[in-house]
Amino acid sequence: MPRILKQWNDARMRNIMGSLLRVGVFVSAFLVVLGGILFFIHHHGEVFDYTIFKGEPARFREVHLIIIEAFKFRGRDLIQLGILVLIATPVARVVFSLLGFLIEKDWIYVAITSIVLIILSLSLFSTYLSI
Repeated sequence: MPRILKQWNDARMRNIMGSLLRVGVFVSAFLVVLGGILFFIHHHGEVFDYTIFKGEPARFREVHLIIIEAFKFRGRDLIQLGILVLIATPVARVVFSLLGFLIEKDWIYVAITSIVLIILSLSLFSTYLSI
């Protein structure tokens, strides 16, 4: 058995998950703040009409487009990427938990975490399913 798996325990798993959540939230907050600053720099003095609803452009509705557009360093694109990172953070935690429970061979928690991951996946990708 590899050395890293021998050192695996609940405390180590909790520490790694805590770090994962902190990093995810900090990266998300950084992206949103940076995007907000860039947005206000590029739209300084512009007056927006919020009485008419305008849907989001297609580039804000699909994950791969959000990532591609974020590399253009425009405010709204970075804000959208920050929100995507915020959504992905707890999903990554569930995936990490599943891996940790598999390593520990805790089959009850593997089953429960798998169900949670399936529910999350169905809710996140339900626009692609025609149920």
